[in-house]
Amino acid sequence: MSATDERPTKIAPSQKTRWVFQAASIEKGELLLGVCIRLSISDSASVKWALYLGNTDRGRVVIKVGIVGGTGYTGVELLRLLAVHPDVDVDVVTSRAEKGLRVDSVYPNLRGFNNLCFVEPTVESLSSCNVVFFATPNATAMHMAKDLLDAGIKVIDLSADFRLKDVAIWEQWYGAKHVCPDLLSDAVYGLPETNRQAIKRAMLVANPGCYPTATQLGFLPLLKSNCIDTSMLISDAKSGVSGAGRSASVVGLMSESGESFKAYGVPGHRHLPEITQELQNESSSPVSLTFTPHLVPMIRGIHATLYARLKDSNVDLQTLFENFYKDEPFVDVLPAGMHPDTGDVRGSNRCQIAVHQPQGGNIVTVLSVIDNLVKGASGQAIHNMNIMFDLDETSGLHHVGLYP
Repeated sequence: MSATDERPTKIAPSQKTRWVFQAASIEKGELLLGVCIRLSISDSASVKWALYLGNTDRGRVVIKVGIVGGTGYTGVELLRLLAVHPDVDVDVVTSRAEKGLRVDSVYPNLRGFNNLCFVEPTVESLSSCNVVFFATPNATAMHMAKDLLDAGIKVIDLSADFRLKDVAIWEQWYGAKHVCPDLLSDAVYGLPETNRQAIKRAMLVANPGCYPTATQLGFLPLLKSNCIDTSMLISDAKSGVSGAGRSASVVGLMSESGESFKAYGVPGHRHLPEITQELQNESSSPVSLTFTPHLVPMIRGIHATLYARLKDSNVDLQTLFENFYKDEPFVDVLPAGMHPDTGDVRGSNRCQIAVHQPQGGNIVTVLSVIDNLVKGASGQAIHNMNIMFDLDETSGLHHVGLYP
């Protein structure tokens, strides 16, 4: 290894703890030391990483990443964000339909950032990875997750396969038999603002849905302070068309969704049990939620308007929210009187929140906006990865919202 080489040597997986030390040449009185480590925790779970040590500003952790489902919106968003992540090498991108094609031939925006070809999604093709993201439809990740975990590879699932703890409820809402229900209790729900410590220790993370993220972040300060009536919570949420995924459908046609606005899933939406489960985890009293999603004619963004009845109309809501999120890097509580705009968070991993108390009454209205593909999916998944590998939580996520 030369003194100017900042890329670590990757070591092959081993069932035993292995330490490899490499000393580089001395240049200008400076000794650069490269260290590659694989630390095996148990036969079924391990942590693997490569660490390069030199000057403090040149220290670098390299995580080898695999992405299953690299042709959907969340998959290509992972590729876009990870392309500039300082601590990541994307080693494997899979797609059955596009197998053999270069990634940048399908997504020319990645030219110069990714020269891989899509491969078949198998445990063998992903065996070199430290972590695998599943950017796949529901009921896909559960077929491969156990084998990857047994191989010591961490898994972050962007679908709903591991979000619900009750397998009967999952099968009811997703219309399939869960093939590995034993993993549901091991999966950590990946909302960093509530589960940071559990995520840090996790091998399997269930990345939250987009509507659940916006809704939970808006309600959390109110639930934790026990200042609202939890028996009547309302989430009136709107999403851009990319929330439905990249597969062709009539509802996604421009002539169907353009210049139109409609509710859907009013009798019941798949995200309802997820939101209710997680809100209940943060509440000391039973939670009853009415959730109504809407489709709006824009590509990205979610706007959740949340309502609850205050137990005490004199509570200082602005201070409550500001104090609750003061140390959270990706939640921005706006000054009193402001209204968040989905356009202001487009392309960023931020959730912007405003809290209002109309006419000073006993109803609190919370406005919560996110980019459904970033904070609502791929950006949050990378945030989880950063926590799992003890990286700077904001690493690779310093994206300012696009304007206009």
